[in-house]
Amino acid sequence: MKKTQITIKDIARELNISPSTVSRALKNHPDISQATKDSVNKYAKDFNYKPNSLALSLRMSRNNTIGIIVPEIIHYFFSSILSGIEQVANQEGFNVIISQSNEDYETEVRNTQALIATRVSGVLASLSKHTTNYDHFQEIIDSDIPLVFFDRICIGINTDRVVVDDYSGAFAAVEYLIQTGCKRIAFYSSPLHLEISKNRKNGYLDALRKYALPVDESLIYVCDTREEAIIITPEILDQPNRPDGFFAINDHCAAGIMYAVKSAKLRIPEDVAIFGFSDGELAKACDPMLSTVEQHGYEMGKNAAALLLDKINGKTHGQYTNKIVRTNLIIRGTTK
Repeated sequence: MKKTQITIKDIARELNISPSTVSRALKNHPDISQATKDSVNKYAKDFNYKPNSLALSLRMSRNNTIGIIVPEIIHYFFSSILSGIEQVANQEGFNVIISQSNEDYETEVRNTQALIATRVSGVLASLSKHTTNYDHFQEIIDSDIPLVFFDRICIGINTDRVVVDDYSGAFAAVEYLIQTGCKRIAFYSSPLHLEISKNRKNGYLDALRKYALPVDESLIYVCDTREEAIIITPEILDQPNRPDGFFAINDHCAAGIMYAVKSAKLRIPEDVAIFGFSDGELAKACDPMLSTVEQHGYEMGKNAAALLLDKINGKTHGQYTNKIVRTNLIIRGTTK
């Protein structure tokens, strides 16, 4: 009987490690420990592992398609990013495949595997807010496919990245609230393991410190949807020493705060001021219109696509760029 050829997945299963770790160990990747490399190579030698030449040849075959992974297409910010990406990609003769994780880690993993199988020329990705394991993105790189992160990024993988200046945008928004009279400002954040959450929280905290306002951790909440904001805000407004200002991680969350404040019969901005982050169509549809931080999603998309195309065309091989898109404040009716 002919002996079955073992695969990378077989080695991974036997050694209880991920396939991407096996792949990197076989390539002598510097991020893999020597002990892991030794065990992988010994197992591969003992069981006569041979790379699948057909799979390798297929993997090296590229098409003129770029894969994009976004958390949600429904949000104006991400749709504006997609518009910027498509403009640059189409100008260079590339098509795009768009997939959304719907903020679900398992869906995100399936999306990456599908793009690898499709043999796209490169991938642009923004993380699901629930993603804390990044092996599936490392697998893209291990498949020799260029990868660029935008907005929600992973800093543990060597790639190009495009982000907005989250820290400065948050600092400026909170500083404006303070300068217009707010003394007790709540912050609604996305999950705090995300880089955007860390940076915006630091901007919020540093603005408070600059003006010698106390940092009250009880005013910091993980809340990044309109629905969640509508639920938690009434209880916060019922506190004896309620906030007189809110800084929200995005405009949808800010809209939920506005709904709750109005339901509590409080005036905006006289009793409670509100600042959002994004400046999508929702900000102009609110009553009063929402003060917010403009993120320039279209510019972010164009920058991300340009970085990826440079990688695909071999212009920046071995170089990594961290591109920062500047923000600016849009002052409307929810602040004084």
